[in-house]
Amino acid sequence: MRSLLVMTVFLAGQTSAAWIDYEEVRELTLDTGGIDSLSIDNGSGSIDIVGVSGATDITVKATIVVPDKNEDKAQKRIERDLVLVLEQVGDSAVLKAYFEQGGFFDFGDSPSVQLAVRMPEHLGLQVDDGSGSIELTNVRGNIVLDDGSGSILMTDVGGNVEIDDGSGAITVHSVGGNIYINDGSGSIEVRDVAGSVTIDDGSGGIDVSDVEQDLIIVEDGSGGLDFSNIAGRVETDSR
Repeated sequence: MRSLLVMTVFLAGQTSAAWIDYEEVRELTLDTGGIDSLSIDNGSGSIDIVGVSGATDITVKATIVVPDKNEDKAQKRIERDLVLVLEQVGDSAVLKAYFEQGGFFDFGDSPSVQLAVRMPEHLGLQVDDGSGSIELTNVRGNIVLDDGSGSILMTDVGGNVEIDDGSGAITVHSVGGNIYINDGSGSIEVRDVAGSVTIDDGSGGIDVSDVEQDLIIVEDGSGGLDFSNIAGRVETDSR
């Protein structure tokens, strides 16, 4: 297991936008020699991922937010409960960013880690996210995304895409492969797909256009369905 190279920058204090929050920023870097994919395990907080042409490192800017204006208490909470690591495990890079449960008296206190990730565009990507918005662009490898809640915006991706989402709007534009979406609730918009689109939806409107192969709606619980410019066959839930 190769250890990570970490550069840490501290920006502590009370922000003007959220005066009760303590914030701290850390930066992590990992060389991707011998690595073919990135796996992200994030508890709570937004994630912004960009694939970069020609990049040889994965870089992460992690903004740690603790809802406590007492700097000393917030730092102790971070020291005690924060898991933040970027390392190589086999042929994968693994990024973990979450707070462990600190005990009963932390109930209702919700620290988070906001991630800005820059990665070589050719790597595969797997994301396991508890809550928070996800924005992803220019990743050329296959993508598997398991999201509890929060909006998803994905643009200009090259491989196959699999999304398992609890709740929140999903917007996907420009996919080089097939896309499969299993969604609990929230609107779904899909545009410009080179492969097929398969959707299993609990509730929320579905809008799909410009698909070069098939559109298959396994189940559409509730909400409208609109589609256009589907080159292959169309199969919809007939209930």
